[in-house]
Amino acid sequence: MAKKAASQPESFPTSVNSQITDSVTQVNTKVLGDTPAVATGNLMQATSQALSNAAHNATTNQGSDELTSQAATTQGISTLYSIDTASSGIATEEIFAKKKK
Repeated sequence: MAKKAASQPESFPTSVNSQITDSVTQVNTKVLGDTPAVATGNLMQATSQALSNAAHNATTNQGSDELTSQAATTQGISTLYSIDTASSGIATEEIFAKKKK
C-alpha cells in the first residue's frame, strides 16, 4: 500500500482563498434570495395556464351548446313543417265544430 503524504491542512489562508469564499457566499446568498421569486413565478405561471385552459374549455362548450341548439331548432321546425296539412285541417275543423255546439 502506498503511504499517505504528510498530513497538510486542506486550505491555506491566502488572499485567493478568501476571495473564493466570498464569491461562493455571495452566490449562495443570491440563490437563497432568488428562491421566493422563482417559486412565485412558477405559481403564477401554473395559475395562468390553468385559467387559460378553463377559458378555452368554456369557449369550446359554448360553441358545442350553440351547435346543439341549432340542431334541435332545425329538427323542431322540420317536424312542424312535416305535419300533414290535411290532418291539421281536420283537427281545426273539429275544434270549430265543438265551438259551434
